[in-house]
Amino acid sequence: MEKINLNLKPLAQLAQHVPPPRALAHVFRTRFIVLAVICTIVLLTWGRLSSTASSIEWACYGPGISPLEISPGEFAAWHQHRNTPILTNKHEPIDVNSKSIGSYNLNKITTGKDAIKNKERVLILTPLRDASVFLPRYFEIISRITYPHELIDLGFLVSDSTDDTLANLAMELDTLQSNSDPKIPFHSAVIVEKDFGIHISQSVEDRHSFEAQGPRRKGMGKARNFLLSSTLRPEHSWVMWRDVDITDSPETIIQDFIAHDKDIIVPNIWFHRIDKEGNDIEGRFDYNSWIESDEGRKLRKTLPVDAILAEGYKEFNTSRTYLALMGDWRKDKDVEVELDGIGGVTILVKADVHRAGINFPSYAFENQAETEGFARMAKRAGYQVIGLPNYVVWHIDTDEKEKIKQHAVYNDGR
Repeated sequence: MEKINLNLKPLAQLAQHVPPPRALAHVFRTRFIVLAVICTIVLLTWGRLSSTASSIEWACYGPGISPLEISPGEFAAWHQHRNTPILTNKHEPIDVNSKSIGSYNLNKITTGKDAIKNKERVLILTPLRDASVFLPRYFEIISRITYPHELIDLGFLVSDSTDDTLANLAMELDTLQSNSDPKIPFHSAVIVEKDFGIHISQSVEDRHSFEAQGPRRKGMGKARNFLLSSTLRPEHSWVMWRDVDITDSPETIIQDFIAHDKDIIVPNIWFHRIDKEGNDIEGRFDYNSWIESDEGRKLRKTLPVDAILAEGYKEFNTSRTYLALMGDWRKDKDVEVELDGIGGVTILVKADVHRAGINFPSYAFENQAETEGFARMAKRAGYQVIGLPNYVVWHIDTDEKEKIKQHAVYNDGR
């Protein structure tokens, strides 16, 4: 094999021929260039890191001053348009496990004609004072209500009683709620005790005297408000007010009223009276449900703002149109009339009306109090107040001295 000899010399031998000063200069020049490049890179990198760190500090910690020195305006400006990011899984509901935290969604509370299907809860409220004698019949009537009892809550307020109202109420409720028939007991029952210092006698003469009407209606309004605020819960769709001295009422009354889907609705209130010849006379009872008249409007302009009108007395002639003098239970029960005042024997109210602040004034509101003031307040707020002239609930006969008798129609002695 032919060999090629390039006559190359080792580097060590070549280095021996380079003068020492030139070799030294070459080494220092090369190292200086490398060092300069490294320093430039470090300086550029440091500048960028400082700029980034400064911007990060501003975004995370705010202005470059102590948090103790930042003004409210600077703090608000710093936080403006900044929202804390919230990561949620919309497919999974949030369970609140703490026993001290409650959650209610009132948007889910419905009121409509499909009340039973929608499981709409009804709260039946009854204020009581010296009412022991009426309780057996009261519970006999409500136990026959056909609206599902598991959707009904009961509430009672006992005030200023001198008889055994509280004891008898507790016994009646215990009997009702322990009934073996699952259709009889209601979802719940609450008894509220509160005295208001009302000392007006429950006798007919005292209770329905003209002088008693102002204090009596104010006290009744206060009692209703205390009962309402103590028992109304977020799950209730409807509130039914029922007096204790009802003698008869349609078993389907809740469904019948809900079918009208009105904000506030009341029936006509009559009573039976047996005359001396043994005839059963149908008397008209509640004159607190009425339609305002021009005479009534003119009268109100002459009254002090704290004066309370009461219907059926010669002291004030309002010439209003009374629901009690309209209709007949033998005719179409669903006929409606718009009212300006209502009585309290039976009322069905959408719970949201009460939640909106419409209650029973215990003072003169547009010269009315309690249930009539409630109707006035509701209409002022734009709610419907409806009466059913042909739908009759029967009240106990108060056996008062007859004052008006015309075509077998009696008033209630007021």
